[in-house]
Amino acid sequence: MNRPFLDNPIARRLFLDRHLLLRPGSGSGKGADLEGVLHALGFVQVDSVNTLARAHDLILWSRRGQYRPRALGALVAERRSAFEHWTHDAAIVPMDFYPMWRLKFARDEARMRARWPAWRRDGWHAEIDNVLRHVADNGPASSLDVGGDEKKGSSGWWDWHPSKTALEFLWRSGRLAICHREGFRKFYDLAERVIPAAQLAARREDAEIVNWAMSEALDRLGFGTSGELAAFFEIATREEARAWCAAALAEGRIVEAEIGMADGTRRRSFTRTAILDATASLPAPSGRVRLLSPFDPALRDRARAERLFGFHYRIEIFVPEPKRRYGYYVFPVLQGARVIGRIDVRRSGTALAVRAFWPEAGVAMGKARIAGLLAELERVRHLAGAERVELAADWLRR
Repeated sequence: MNRPFLDNPIARRLFLDRHLLLRPGSGSGKGADLEGVLHALGFVQVDSVNTLARAHDLILWSRRGQYRPRALGALVAERRSAFEHWTHDAAIVPMDFYPMWRLKFARDEARMRARWPAWRRDGWHAEIDNVLRHVADNGPASSLDVGGDEKKGSSGWWDWHPSKTALEFLWRSGRLAICHREGFRKFYDLAERVIPAAQLAARREDAEIVNWAMSEALDRLGFGTSGELAAFFEIATREEARAWCAAALAEGRIVEAEIGMADGTRRRSFTRTAILDATASLPAPSGRVRLLSPFDPALRDRARAERLFGFHYRIEIFVPEPKRRYGYYVFPVLQGARVIGRIDVRRSGTALAVRAFWPEAGVAMGKARIAGLLAELERVRHLAGAERVELAADWLRR
């Protein structure tokens, strides 16, 4: 059987275009424009590390240079056009998707209940009821408001203060929703007081939700294996994903294609005929140098990024400093359709301090490329709230 073939340069361009990184971005980065970006990406991961900017802010800024952090909070807390929940990790998701999360609520609750024998405390049911009653009677609450904050040194959410664990359980199971944040602290309220009535009332059958999750993942990735499609939203199980791909293939809704990898191998993936046809009109990639979050949706699947871009990346936050190859929290750097290196940069007082840039093998750092990198640092300086860029004497590691 002759399957369509996408060579690696075209596959990269298709993938980056689906992630809004191929073409120059324009737009206000707030309100309806930001809602469009969030919808196009599917979700944006939320992360607390803030050496330069929080992950979600850098992800959105990479697509909209005018974006500023308050705009995302406004979608959740004011416009109610987005909600916080879980994909592979904590994320902000378009509100239109809320009905599809009911399957995740049910499955998350079942998984959490299955773990109860390992950590259940006396009165656990009463703790959940007490926290729910407190929120119902008193309005939005954080973990501090219901009896205690995070237990320092804990090994996971099941080892937190009981009231915080109850909040997490009620949120993950859909009875509470995050209504806003103060700083990075989450405040929870009853779902019916946060989620708009139309989304709250909508119900879908499990099969419809699985079909939606797989189809929407394919639209955003451009191509993928059943496992990659399932991992996008983490709503469908691996078994459901395989069954969906088999049925969709038999019905002609998807096709198989060979995708060229960075090492010259081919990987059989699923896609759509319309997606393949659209590759003929993809523009040449922008020459802009872009600093990306380690959690950027284009790179968060580390294995996929390595296969497609030949870029091996691991976060070294939890690696003892003497054993780190690069640094505590370094940022991938993209130019066009190629990852050209990684950079250790962070706020230091009023400056944006660049400690080191490591180009990838085979990447020549000529004057034009260095100028492009420095121009990107000047752009990101405004997001970080820094007054100037400071380069270490030996910052360019050739």
